[in-house]
Amino acid sequence: MKKTGRVIVVGGGIGGLSAALALRSRGVAVTLLERADEFGEVGAGLQLAPNATRILDDWGLLGETMRQGFEPRSLVLKDAVSGDELTRQDLGTDFRNRYGAPYVVIHRSDLHAIVLEAARAAGVELVTGADVVAVADLEPGVSVSVAGEPAGLTADACVAADGLTSRIRDTIVGDEPVASGYVAYRGTLPGSASGLDDVVAWLGPGCHFVRYPLRQGELLNQVAVFRSARYAAGDDEWGTVDELDAAFADCCDEIRAGTPHLWRDRRWPMFDRVPTTRWRHGSTLLVGDAAHPMLQYLAQGACQAIEDAAALGRAVDAVGPGSAADWPAVFDAVAAEREPRTSRVQLTAHLWGDIWHTDGLGRTLRNELLRRRDTKDFRYFDWLYGAA
Repeated sequence: MKKTGRVIVVGGGIGGLSAALALRSRGVAVTLLERADEFGEVGAGLQLAPNATRILDDWGLLGETMRQGFEPRSLVLKDAVSGDELTRQDLGTDFRNRYGAPYVVIHRSDLHAIVLEAARAAGVELVTGADVVAVADLEPGVSVSVAGEPAGLTADACVAADGLTSRIRDTIVGDEPVASGYVAYRGTLPGSASGLDDVVAWLGPGCHFVRYPLRQGELLNQVAVFRSARYAAGDDEWGTVDELDAAFADCCDEIRAGTPHLWRDRRWPMFDRVPTTRWRHGSTLLVGDAAHPMLQYLAQGACQAIEDAAALGRAVDAVGPGSAADWPAVFDAVAAEREPRTSRVQLTAHLWGDIWHTDGLGRTLRNELLRRRDTKDFRYFDWLYGAA
């Protein structure tokens, strides 16, 4: 196939838009295909640690992200049953200086809109209503099949950012999403009267509850996560509202006051996939949740997708130039850099979830260790928030 000078990005979420922006800023012609009829994000808040905000700063997007988001004072861990504070991490000057960027929380739709506008301004061709059903390797190049279109779209390469249930991953890796047995309920409420300026997580037996401000404190974001007994029993219908209420019935007053404000007409069963080394096939690369879907206990899903995009840009710089790039070589460089790190994040998220949700003696030991933690000790943050 004759080179077209174009790369197709599949998926218009934060990961896909970030990858498209990174490519377009290096002179690559990019067409982004989004299955939905309109661009948008479902959900509420997300957390952006310095490993992501440094990149947003490089892209010129950090200022707008901070204007629309919120810079919390501290990360705070509490016991969900007693309500007692266990430890906190100040996010002020020392933290910023160590990692070179702030910790920011933002509404998911606001970050999505910021990156979408940046991609549009950079000249990314944005196409909605394009349901990609398959990608075929043409050696070189790819043919991308869109539902309802008689002919495939040809390009020099494809970047698949089509999420947890990625059809493209199915053809490259051939695995399935793995249910954790946990489910999340989310919700927002007016935050002006809360006075909260921290990210607070209450850790409980088989459950946790997270609360933090959004939109400069105008909203309060809440997330409740719990282990479903019905899932463990093999029921098809699991993570229901009655399970939500039962899971937090014995928790502290702050949590019980918050759970009635969660959205009860939707829920998010929590899935990930086993880490894989198979990120590339031919001229197609997996990124974001298509490559490394993770449980949210480290709050790194969006952060790692943004890191993927930055790595993609660096690989083009190294192998390029731009539209003349050797895409299999570019993609191999991305996978070689990113796979060990994202696999560690995926596996550590599992471990952190086990620590959060332990009971009995495990809970007692966890609480004691966290109480004794030196709040100036950064050793458990450096590998994640420091330079990758």
